Amino acid sequence: MHRQHLYRANVVWSGASHGPTKTYAGYSRDYTIVLDGKAALEGSADPVFRGDASRYNPEELLLASLAACHMLAYLALCARERIPVVSYSDDATGTMSESAGAGRFILVRLAPQVVVDDARLDRALALHGVARDECFIANSVNFPVEHAPTVTRS
Repeated sequence: MHRQHLYRANVVWSGASHGPTKTYAGYSRDYTIVLDGKAALEGSADPVFRGDASRYNPEELLLASLAACHMLAYLALCARERIPVVSYSDDATGTMSESAGAGRFILVRLAPQVVVDDARLDRALALHGVARDECFIANSVNFPVEHAPTVTRS
């Protein structure tokens, strides 16, 4: 069965209140993301690109989306197989390469650390591969998303 899902995001350049884009160095990179029914998310460019380090930048949000999507897919798979996950954390990293003013991600590495209350550690570890294949966000990007999970028993 084929289904489609529509998502909406309103992105507003909040930096306009600091003045127009007269020079590259002279304008604010601040923006606000508004999603229906949710708290606003304050963003900016990466500080390397003259952004505000106290705000989320698009590169961080992409990395966080990949990590969160993998986690949600993994938790669902474990729940379906009745493998109780008692904790999950991921120290994800992403590498972006920049050349001649253009950039792109070349690699993301997820490093989930999972604790389960179950003896099926091999199966719990193998489900990371299934989660990788089922992650909507990872299936939408054109760079490698590597996985280095660890699973231990509580």
